[in-house]
Amino acid sequence: MSNPRQDESRFSDELRLIPRWSIVAAVVAFALVEYYFWIALPAHAHHASRLPFALHFYLLLSWGILAALSMLVMGYISIDAPRRGMSARLWMVCVLIPGGVGVALYFLLRTPILSSCPSCGAYIAGDYHYCPQCAYQVAACCGICHKTARITDIYCVHCGHELAKDHPPARLHAFGN
Repeated sequence: MSNPRQDESRFSDELRLIPRWSIVAAVVAFALVEYYFWIALPAHAHHASRLPFALHFYLLLSWGILAALSMLVMGYISIDAPRRGMSARLWMVCVLIPGGVGVALYFLLRTPILSSCPSCGAYIAGDYHYCPQCAYQVAACCGICHKTARITDIYCVHCGHELAKDHPPARLHAFGN
């Protein structure tokens, strides 16, 4: 079970990725949509709206919020996609797909966050055990099957190998020197 405070801090860290230009664009998009539907469009309409005021208000407010959210998501993707080794431009255009399909696809298909190798500085996926550029061990793993092992494990949970028999233990290579 996850810690609610930890989840909140992760979410707030993700919100901090939204750039200022995106927040400004969201406010402008909301204002423009509201201006268009409340002032510009009714001035050119030749007949009165047949919708009840409450429904009319709800629809116009929701269109403004959708425009603002699309700007915020585009800003988030502009920062998040490069740190995951993905094309920011491609995914920002995908946000424009109607119905939120592009946004859903981004969050379903995004790759893990890239980290840097402590030895050579190359960008590597977070699930790699060894750096593909210099072969430095970046994560603890079993010396036999090379699957992930926690630093506190005594036996490999995948193959049963006694991790303490590795000299020095393979699970500790990533944390030594």
